[in-house]
Amino acid sequence: MSGVPDATDFNGPVRRILIVGGVAGGATAAARARRMDERAQIIVFEKDGYPSFANCGLPYYLGGEIEDRDKLLVAPAELLRQRLKLDVRVRHQVLSIDRSAKRVEVLDRDAGKTYDEPYDKLILATGAAPIVPPVPGGDADGVFTLRNLEDTDAIHTYLTQRQTGHAVVVGGGYIGLEMAEQLRHRGLDVTLVELAPQVLTLMDAEMVKPIEDELKQYGVAVRINTQIQSIDRSESGGIAAVKLSDGSTVDCDVLVFGIGVRPSTELAQEAGLDIGASGGVATNEFGQTGDADIYAVGDAAEYPYGPTGGRMRVPLAGPANRAGRIAGQHAASDAADAAAPVMGTAIARIFGLSAGLTGLSMRAAAKFGLGATAVTVIANNHAGYYPGATPILLKLVYDPGTGRILGAQAVGADGIDKRIDVIATAMRFGASVRDLAGVDLCYAPPFGSAKDPVHMAVFAACNQLDGLVKVKQPDADLTGLQVVDVRSTAEVERAPLAGTAGADVVHIPLDELRDRLDEIDLNRPTVTSCASGLRSYNAARVLIEHGASDVANLSGAATMRRHAVDKMADVRAGRVDA
Repeated sequence: MSGVPDATDFNGPVRRILIVGGVAGGATAAARARRMDERAQIIVFEKDGYPSFANCGLPYYLGGEIEDRDKLLVAPAELLRQRLKLDVRVRHQVLSIDRSAKRVEVLDRDAGKTYDEPYDKLILATGAAPIVPPVPGGDADGVFTLRNLEDTDAIHTYLTQRQTGHAVVVGGGYIGLEMAEQLRHRGLDVTLVELAPQVLTLMDAEMVKPIEDELKQYGVAVRINTQIQSIDRSESGGIAAVKLSDGSTVDCDVLVFGIGVRPSTELAQEAGLDIGASGGVATNEFGQTGDADIYAVGDAAEYPYGPTGGRMRVPLAGPANRAGRIAGQHAASDAADAAAPVMGTAIARIFGLSAGLTGLSMRAAAKFGLGATAVTVIANNHAGYYPGATPILLKLVYDPGTGRILGAQAVGADGIDKRIDVIATAMRFGASVRDLAGVDLCYAPPFGSAKDPVHMAVFAACNQLDGLVKVKQPDADLTGLQVVDVRSTAEVERAPLAGTAGADVVHIPLDELRDRLDEIDLNRPTVTSCASGLRSYNAARVLIEHGASDVANLSGAATMRRHAVDKMADVRAGRVDA
């Protein structure tokens, strides 16, 4: 069934709904279940002390941007009890599920006693646990993970009561980057260690280069292709330094692991529930597991994944809230709208820049075996003549046959959330680049441009689909190709096109191109480039109209080419701060 249920039957039996875990998925499920059924007995078991808190805000409290710790408490236990008539039991851990008897075994952690609790419906919101590698010395005082308020309090106490000057953050994902930023805000020297060749591994390499440069500019030392080998203790038993796989040693007073999370599916597995291919509990469109009376939501569950049509574990707060809402309603009423596909839309702020994405990168598309291409545009966040305009790097990934949008990535100082949200919305409804080209977006000089960066990206994609020009990716091998750089002489002298060894580069400013066609071999495979890709598209069209048969525009042109080439050099060096 789907849709909104009828009003509660106050003459029917009272339904017992047990919820394991709080925060985004569990607390939302409990609140929705109560709104659907005023009579239901709803019990929330939270193994820690806080059933509903803003876990995405934890780094900003540690950095001092959020000054009042109580602001992190979205819905304290007492509020849930009073306003929603929920039976909230903190520091109660569900140990096992007896599906045949429809009971769970619960440990009261403070009393040290166990008891059984029957259920009609059971919602698992068990979340995920931080990944901590088995590093020698990892039990030293000053080594932390950041997952809940208890972790936050421990880190905050350590930072305020100890003299700390050097921090190491392990992991270049969202949590790692936010912690690196916030620890710098506190005045600590920060080294960020990432095992992969780049930070933000969900994005393509050339797109994260500006983020890594931003980290460097703000004093964060970034070590890529590197991992921690061991932790050295001080005489007092605290952390003194870390040894890295590149042979270096970094002074360290405090270390935070932000490698990622592992879904907490043990309870579900021991109950015989199916685990999906991505490691989360397998569910249907209402969050039900293979047992129709047991649901799973949040970081431990799989969702329908829009870009591929399969199912995927997507550990983000937005999907967890929406899944909790659906499961809570269905558990209380046996009716709800089916879950919409998740796109994995996310954003992070890193000092003066932000990085956002939705759907697939080019690398992810290849991993899933999907044919994909991409265009990258560089355009201002609002009209260039209006004061304060800043550039946005926007990469759009799409199916080269159908034009269906597969994903997008954006980096910039302002306005990237709007562009990623627009594209994510278009993806939700299965839009192609042609569909998005016709979307009417608001415009006034302080807010955007008559041709928004989103439009510029989809126009470029439509040009490729229409056969007006081929697209060459920023990291493409240009060896043996004729490269026509149509920037001004001053631009080329200031920043020659990167990565052109083995290519035949011809420099002709765009405005002179038609008069100097005799300097170009129209029969050779040719790539055009400028600063951002707009002038070089015009140049490509000129060459094609004059008989050139094999012309491609370098996507993102010299700017993105430089990021791609510099990123490859960083990978070879194993560090960004070299």
